[in-house]
Amino acid sequence: MFRDRTAAGHLLADKLSAYKKESGVVLAVPRGGVPVAYHVAKELRFPLDIVLIKKIGHPNGKEYAIGAASLTDYVVIPQQGVSQAYLEQELTGIRRRLAEMRKKFQGDAEPVDIKGKTVIVIDDGAATGHTLLRTLELIKKSRPAKVVVAIPVASAPAIKLLKDEADEVIACLVPPDFYGVGAYYDNFDEVSDDEVSFYLDKLHRLQKTA
Repeated sequence: MFRDRTAAGHLLADKLSAYKKESGVVLAVPRGGVPVAYHVAKELRFPLDIVLIKKIGHPNGKEYAIGAASLTDYVVIPQQGVSQAYLEQELTGIRRRLAEMRKKFQGDAEPVDIKGKTVIVIDDGAATGHTLLRTLELIKKSRPAKVVVAIPVASAPAIKLLKDEADEVIACLVPPDFYGVGAYYDNFDEVSDDEVSFYLDKLHRLQKTA
């Protein structure tokens, strides 16, 4: 059980200390992954960026991820009943929202280059792992040297799924009976856009003066 995302971030940072001497980048899944990732990036002295990737949902059930899209690329698992017209419509909407997120959180700053780097992908938890799996597939298209998934809590099936795509999966807690990510936090309040901006700006200022 974690007090909050800050406490979870400190615990994850301890588990990731072996990466401190590598050339790496921390990528946070917004919004909930950002407070966790802030403390990891601060401890490892890695740049922190947000994962500008969103899942592509199935037309008959948006929660079921059939793929994922970034501002420049996408991956999708061919499905019966999913037309190219549907995909193009979804991509247009997703990329519009991603562009808005980039502008809001990063302004005119260029995304952190992950090619040849150790990339640590952080969220506040993983229930099924399916959306994160699609995210990893897209991240690997940018040719990082290594992809590590770090999450405070996850179900056993999610861990098994993510290990197929990541070089390493690190979790603080893998409960035998999983009741949802929020069940393992005393405080699991929704993270606001302002909080995301706060953590990104704070780390940037700290690393700039270090």
